[in-house]
Amino acid sequence: MMPQEVIRAKRDGKVLSDDEIASFIAALANNVVTEGQAAAFAMAVYFQGMNIAERVALTKAMRDSGTVLAWDLPGPVLDKHSTGGVGDTVSLMLAPLVAACGGYVPMISGRGLGHTGGTYDKMESIPGYVAAPTMARFRSAVSKAGCAIIGQTADLAPADKRLYAIRDVTATVESIGLITASILSKKLAAGLHGLAMDVKCGSGAFMPTLPKARELAQSIASVATGAGLPTTALVTDMDRPLADAAGNAVEVAYAIDYLTGARREPRMHEVVLALASEMLLLGKLARTSQTARAKLQAALDSGAAAEKFGHMVAALGGPRKFVDDPWQHLEAAPITAAIHPERAGTVRRIDTRAVGMVVVALGGGRTRPQDDVDHTVGLTWLATTGEQVGPDRPLALVHARTQAQVDQATALLRAAYRLTGRAAGEQPAVIDRLTA
Repeated sequence: MMPQEVIRAKRDGKVLSDDEIASFIAALANNVVTEGQAAAFAMAVYFQGMNIAERVALTKAMRDSGTVLAWDLPGPVLDKHSTGGVGDTVSLMLAPLVAACGGYVPMISGRGLGHTGGTYDKMESIPGYVAAPTMARFRSAVSKAGCAIIGQTADLAPADKRLYAIRDVTATVESIGLITASILSKKLAAGLHGLAMDVKCGSGAFMPTLPKARELAQSIASVATGAGLPTTALVTDMDRPLADAAGNAVEVAYAIDYLTGARREPRMHEVVLALASEMLLLGKLARTSQTARAKLQAALDSGAAAEKFGHMVAALGGPRKFVDDPWQHLEAAPITAAIHPERAGTVRRIDTRAVGMVVVALGGGRTRPQDDVDHTVGLTWLATTGEQVGPDRPLALVHARTQAQVDQATALLRAAYRLTGRAAGEQPAVIDRLTA
């Protein structure tokens, strides 16, 4: 079928058949579909939507546009994906933790864009770590260490890469159907047996309202399961930074503190255990949530999870004893300064997106895909809601290259915190759980 006929059908609100979707995506991957046609298709979907069957067909078609991995491992192949947030360091702890419990986690992550940090960028802050390895090295690392966190490869779901680039410049990113297919096509191509999805909700999330977050979570759980990938989706709170650290090297160090038991913030711990429990249940590595959590806690307490992280780093070219003293290897920013509020008070609300943009302003994030990232800069000891701040408790410590950056970060961070007025309602760390 000609691409324009598929566009016309969707423009007019018709339900596309599996064959129509497959033929359009195949033509997109082969550069038969023009940029204008791809943009028109995305806009038609944005306005007319897609039902679950169409989303499943689109996801499968984009999966099949490139390599689909197959694994021969003695345990289930599992993964987790997050829609992104500020201080969302979960992947760095979760992958080795699930590996320590018998799962295999081939985690293909993205770069940060806008106010959200990218797992790929965090791992690149480790000296020598190859975040874009060959497929052979990726497979070897997963087999030996039980987990590997790398960047997206050109081989997996190339049709999605082309369509996303067009959506990014045509104001069609927010389509639930297109978001769902974009996320899941890469996960299906990774050859997984189970997926835990983390949909963030709040001022630091792409889905700021709970109804929209639930809609996306339900779509992902239903489409993934319909496409043959059992998936559970959790909606988690992003009305405040999840960790008290935001940046690249500082979040890696935070993850090591968590894995070794040096420090575990309760909300972060709850999100990690909730997602990891879902992965163990999906992989049949535990029969109940209670037994899953007990198994995960034992892996943390014994040091097995931290050991897995160390094995992964070494397998991908990083320092062999990285976990023992991460700051011996990580590059630190030359300036560390406290950012105090203009007057003392209690933190009532946080514009979490604005906190993420402080890291971007420091150079630790990007506003365009081609931007370079400074892995050393960031924020630590971030105050959270309900805390008293003032002369003895700053809003945060800023890690910067120059005094000018410190001054800019001070102004931006102060504007992101509200110390007066009514307190925001307290959301639990895990708000909802959705399945197909």
